[in-house]
Amino acid sequence: MSRDPGLPRRTALRRLARGAGVALATAGLVASTTVAAGAANPDTPGDFTGYGFDQCLAPTQKAMDAWLTSSPYWAVGIYISGDSRGCRSQPNLTPEWVRTQLARGWRLIPITLGPQASCNPKFPRYGNDERIDPRSSDRYRAARRQGRAEAEDAVRVAKSLGIVPGSTLWYDLEAYNIGITSCRESALAFTSGWTRRLHGLDYVSGVYSSAASGIKAMDDARVNRPKAYTLPDRIWIADWDQEASTSSEYLRSDGWRPGGRMKQYRGGHNETHGGVTINIDTNWLNLGRGSTPGAEPDRCGGVDLSYRDYPTVSRGDTDPQVSALQCLLIGQGYLDGEVTGVFNNRTEEAVRALRDRRGIDPGRAAGPRVWTSVLSMGSSRLIKYGAASERVRRLQRALNAATDRQLRVNGIFEGDTTAAVKRYQSMRGYSTTGVVTRGLWRQLKRGKL
Repeated sequence: MSRDPGLPRRTALRRLARGAGVALATAGLVASTTVAAGAANPDTPGDFTGYGFDQCLAPTQKAMDAWLTSSPYWAVGIYISGDSRGCRSQPNLTPEWVRTQLARGWRLIPITLGPQASCNPKFPRYGNDERIDPRSSDRYRAARRQGRAEAEDAVRVAKSLGIVPGSTLWYDLEAYNIGITSCRESALAFTSGWTRRLHGLDYVSGVYSSAASGIKAMDDARVNRPKAYTLPDRIWIADWDQEASTSSEYLRSDGWRPGGRMKQYRGGHNETHGGVTINIDTNWLNLGRGSTPGAEPDRCGGVDLSYRDYPTVSRGDTDPQVSALQCLLIGQGYLDGEVTGVFNNRTEEAVRALRDRRGIDPGRAAGPRVWTSVLSMGSSRLIKYGAASERVRRLQRALNAATDRQLRVNGIFEGDTTAAVKRYQSMRGYSTTGVVTRGLWRQLKRGKL
């Protein structure tokens, strides 16, 4: 996509290196993830706040697995249709590829790059691809018709790939001169036709463009001529200000907020994760409701499990954390009965049994290793920046016990949680990726410090 706000162009995927450890790093993930052929895919990208990348060619499955377990990214742009796209051939992009990425938590950003603005000197790219018709007759009727046709083609391809209704389909409108009236108005008419037709086909409309041209034109129309065009539900802003946010000096702060923006804030560059190098553009997404964890479940009649500090507790103690410990031990089958809030003989025996079962040094007190183990128990599904769930709360509690990080337990995997994960990985001699894999969960459940 854009190389700068004034004149975008697409980057291409280049596989420059692959480390010998990729297969080992991803083996546990691949073995533990089964993709059911008949299972319905979720709509994409759904509600998400976090990092994404895009490039010309959909990566191989091996590259996607390496980046899943090693990179901060959890959203990926893929070109699915459009005669003017840089990579018309997409050998890796199949229904199985789509289904696999969605099952592993990736958010997909399906992109169409078809007819471009009539004043864009870079197009037609191949000679046989159309430009947007600039004729002004009947409110740019021809341009609207082109937009509708591209939407129909995008939906046809999306459905064939398993990208379901309710998903956002994005139109890539490269930078153009918005000072030329016929060029600007026909481009707006085109994206209006695109949006209206997607709505009729039960998909969400997104439009990518340079902040200084296509996005500014849509924002000006939103404010000054709100009834002239049907504007997209979501915008993708190309503004290489190096700021991971959805703000831009080229448009007003209120448009497409909350939940309707993403920004490409860095252009083409190489990044290497898990031994795999890809040339990417970098994006920040804040879409839908964003990453929200939902309400915390009630446990043991309202016992609070979330603290920034988990002190060592032993026989006779009555700290609030004793109630939390007993609730966890009951839930994991080590303790029968009710929460008393007193570290009694039965609690002592339960802690002893847990230590024995999880390979923790013998003892009857609950110190950092016991707390780390008992707080982390549950699903071992991979999580990283952008996750939001009770699983993240479990992680945050366990990290507070293991690293004395004093995280706020809110169920949202953001910067502070990433830093705490990296600290724990460093303590254990792991690569500091900030990604919580099945292997890292195993270390936490064993109470490793």
